[in-house]
Amino acid sequence: MSNVKQVFQEINDALSREPKYAEGVNAVYQFNLTDEDPGIYQLILKNDHRSCAEGEKEQADCTLHMKAEDFVQMAEGKLNGTQAFMSGKLKIKGNMGLALKLQSILATYNKEKNK
Repeated sequence: MSNVKQVFQEINDALSREPKYAEGVNAVYQFNLTDEDPGIYQLILKNDHRSCAEGEKEQADCTLHMKAEDFVQMAEGKLNGTQAFMSGKLKIKGNMGLALKLQSILATYNKEKNK
């Protein structure tokens, strides 16, 4: 299984190659991860700036709280974000509409990764 830092690096690389993955999204997602690989990470999608960062760099528009292993599974397309939310594995603060868009961003990232 991939570790969290590796997943964020892969997402960052994919956004650098193909910024269209996050086209139309102007937001900062923050991931507060717990358990075996804890940390705070941000997915920054502001104007022409598209990147991932460790720590709190910007004010988050949507904050997701979950176990690190669940995040990795969600990023790899093995865990549906809606199901994770409904089952209590994922807690969301902030803009719920942005959380729904995140699912499609991760799905596009997975298509690129699995080419």
